[in-house]
Order: sequence, then C-alpha cells, then structure tokens
Amino acid sequence: MTSPRASRVVGRDPLPAAVAGAWPPGAPETWLLSVSRYVSAMDQGAPGKILDAEERERAAKFVRTEDQQRYTAAHMGLRELLGAYLDMEPAAVPFTREDCPGCGGPHGRPAVVGMPLHFNMSHAGDLVLFAFAGSPIGADVEKVQPVSVVDQVAQSLHPTERAELAALAAADRPAAFARCWTRKEAYLKGIGTGLSQDPAIAYVGTGERSVPVGPWTLTDLPTDHLAAATADSAAGPGYAAAYALLEQAS
Repeated sequence: MTSPRASRVVGRDPLPAAVAGAWPPGAPETWLLSVSRYVSAMDQGAPGKILDAEERERAAKFVRTEDQQRYTAAHMGLRELLGAYLDMEPAAVPFTREDCPGCGGPHGRPAVVGMPLHFNMSHAGDLVLFAFAGSPIGADVEKVQPVSVVDQVAQSLHPTERAELAALAAADRPAAFARCWTRKEAYLKGIGTGLSQDPAIAYVGTGERSVPVGPWTLTDLPTDHLAAATADSAAGPGYAAAYALLEQAS
C-alpha cells in the first residue's frame, strides 16, 4: 500500500516540477484549490486561453455566478496541474473519457490521451480537490451537513453504515456521515460508475478508520488540510474529503 503525501494548495505551493518520465509516481498526490482565492487572482482573459471550447460553453450555461466560477476554477486548475505534470501547455492537455463500466459508453472516468496518469476531481462550496496517481483513483469532497440532512440521506447507505450512524449521538453523526459519504463517492468515481451504482452496495465504514473495498484502499484527508485551504471555513460548516486508490499487485 502506498502512503499519501500531504495535500498541497493550488496558488500557494509551486506546481509539480515537469520531469520527463515522472509518471507513474510512487504515491498518490492531492491538491486543494480555494475557488474564491483562485478567481480573485485570475487574469480576466485566462479562461479563454486555457479552457477549450466545450469547457467554455459549459461554463457559460451556468445561471449562478458562483457555479460558473467554481466550474471555471476547477477546470483551469486541473489543466494547470496536468500541464505541469506532463510538461505541456495547460490548454494543450488532450482529455478523453474512458468507457463506462456499466454500459460501455464513452462517459467513464476522465483521462489524458496516451498518458500513464490517473486523476480525479471533486468540488464543494469553496473547495476543489484534485487527486493524481499511477493507478486508477477517485476523489470526493463535501461540506459537512446538518443532522437533519444526514438522517435523511443516510437511508441510502449500506445497512451496517446506517446502524453505525444510528448508534451515535446526534452531534456526532454529521462528521461520521461525511467520512462515509466521501469515501463511498470516491470509490464509486474510481471504479467509473459514480452514483449510478447503488451507494448501499459497498461498505466503507463511518468510523475514523476506513475499510478497503476489494483492491481499493480509501484514505481520508486531514480536516486541518481542508480548513487551511478554503477561504470560507470560518463562515460555515467544515469539509470532509477522501480518495480511493486501486492498489496494484506487486
């Protein structure tokens, strides 16, 4: 099992050194991006130079400004990181989609054409999470929800997870649910199905120690990393995040 490196923050830490043959890396790497900080520092014309036509068109379709900014920042940040890792201009990164494991259609995990690099992205509120590895990886970040929301959504979890949450005091359920949900969605994104697969099928646990799912290991990101990266942590609920990594047989 590989050990994670500490999460770095886009816009604060230097981007990865572009070293030929650097992939696959020896350990997964995660990056965090604050949408508000990124947008405030972004050159006005940067999206037109970095995003492709499809991305710009999709961004323009968002009605709410905050949704448009979140999409733009996330996709620009992803292109900048991939460009640095792969030693190419961000605008030149050739995206594709792997085949869906459910129906075989071209809408599975995102990928870079011809590159031995796996990555995933997730965003919630002010925060965007990027994860990179030499084997398939999924990532998820979520805002911690109030107990009223938790009790409702928890009905979609694995029966054992529901029982674990029910045994907790109400004040402890939001954090436990957030751990469980981010692990679960990271895993489902990693295998390529997303929430088209019933989240009640796989058991990932609600406790402080995650439970592997077959060859997939699940890793929670420390909450202090998340709080330090986002600009809105003092004004609202905290975040939870996790990634799922397919461990290759040695």
